[in-house]
Amino acid sequence: MTSFFRKAAWILLASPLALASCQKEDDDNALEGPVPVSDFTVSLNTSQFPIVATFTSTSQDAFLYQWNFGDTPVRGSGPVVTHTYKRPGPVTATLTTAGPGGTGNVASKEFDIPTACGNNGFAVLTACATSGATTWTISDQPRAIVKLAANGTELSASGVLPACQLDDQFSFTSVYTFSYDAGAATFANNTCGEARSLNADFVYKLNGSLGQIVLQNKRSFIGLPDSVVNKTYDIVEASATRLRLQGTNPDGTKTIVTYSPQLSALDRAKRLLTGGSSRTWMLDNGQEKAIVVGPSDADPTSYFGGGALGSLPACQADDEFTFTEANVYTYNAKGETLVAGSGCGAPLSGTSAFTFGAATGAGIAQFELARPTSFIGVTDANNRIYRILAITDQTMLLRVGPPSGGVVHTMKLRVK
Repeated sequence: MTSFFRKAAWILLASPLALASCQKEDDDNALEGPVPVSDFTVSLNTSQFPIVATFTSTSQDAFLYQWNFGDTPVRGSGPVVTHTYKRPGPVTATLTTAGPGGTGNVASKEFDIPTACGNNGFAVLTACATSGATTWTISDQPRAIVKLAANGTELSASGVLPACQLDDQFSFTSVYTFSYDAGAATFANNTCGEARSLNADFVYKLNGSLGQIVLQNKRSFIGLPDSVVNKTYDIVEASATRLRLQGTNPDGTKTIVTYSPQLSALDRAKRLLTGGSSRTWMLDNGQEKAIVVGPSDADPTSYFGGGALGSLPACQADDEFTFTEANVYTYNAKGETLVAGSGCGAPLSGTSAFTFGAATGAGIAQFELARPTSFIGVTDANNRIYRILAITDQTMLLRVGPPSGGVVHTMKLRVK
């Protein structure tokens, strides 16, 4: 009879109406025993996200259990089951049971799945407040990667990283997925090698003030392909402009990697120009052809092909040009200004607002100085629109003048 009861119970779970027809066709095989009373408890693990719920049946007289978790077509079975909820909010779970007496009642409970977005580390990591997804790149600033001894003593710090590291993209979503886009290559074993792009889930734990990220794919990594103990990364800093993660290496040392939000080429140029806050530039007198002059973008050097290394006059070489994220430009002549056609003269130091945007003609971006007497490098430029042709964390190639129909001055600058 036991096998019959189990078979009949499964039929009853699928279609309770089957009980009546079964009994009418064969009263000798009628189900015997009490009808189960379905009920259950729910326990949420709120120490980490996504939330894992444990469902425990407290039903009486049941031997079959069918669970509906309320957020997915996937069903569960058994007296105790777990289910992972990736999205916050109210949800209703149900339990239907069956036993020797037939199908029991359907028990349901409504409860709230909490969100991780109230934790600043997670909110910044995944852009909870806006798109629910964000992408980070390793910082292009020196010291983007710092290695520490187990006691916290600094062992080493990186300089400017190679291009195959700087183009890496690390994306996180508020539904706990992670992806790594290596671009053309992954930097490993001190060289640019095969790209190791991948996708994975992650768990966010509440350990520490900003929390931890635990990657769920054994091949996954964030920043460096080195082995990190338990694939666990501590969030040690999180803001709109900077993310810092720390991982513990198998030898007990720690590695801290600094990330910046992925920027458009335009935003990246602005960040490099201003250093994210304020940055001072000078004409690069350590390079030959620090200033060249020509009639157009197509011919930028035929009027003046540039001088030798160190050939700029002292009153020009010591000039300082400072740009801030708030769009303020300051010129410090450091005593004298080189005035075209007149030589070194009285300082023309001053401050001007500037507007920043896409370049007209060749260039990554351009800015226009608002004050009519403002200038950078040379006083005889015929407009105040400067195009950034190339820029790194340490150098900039700047051009002033229209793309055609006017004189263009092209200048090499370096960070002070």
